[in-house]
Amino acid sequence: MNETTKLERTAWKSYFDNVSRLLDGKRVEIEVASLAIGSQIAAEWLPALGVSYDEQTDLLAIMAEGLNHLVRHPREVFVQAEGRELQTISVTDDDGAIQIIRFREAPPSPAP
Repeated sequence: MNETTKLERTAWKSYFDNVSRLLDGKRVEIEVASLAIGSQIAAEWLPALGVSYDEQTDLLAIMAEGLNHLVRHPREVFVQAEGRELQTISVTDDDGAIQIIRFREAPPSPAP
């Protein structure tokens, strides 16, 4: 069963440090939605490298192969998981834009 949880700001750094260790073999899609730009895909199923939050700069970074997606001054973070399997991170930034970060398993490599 999917469970959505709001993360408290004090837990962001440690949560994302732990999540990053579990992203090996995952793909990430990043969607940005706001009144100003509508809904746009910023990354489409790239190999996921990590997620981190820097308390000093108030910056959430989603790293994928060939892309670092930065969310400045996040206000709220919700995560959706099934058991220990992270599926979605939803981040609302200071301007009200919503970043939806989805994860899935990488497709199997084709047989040689």
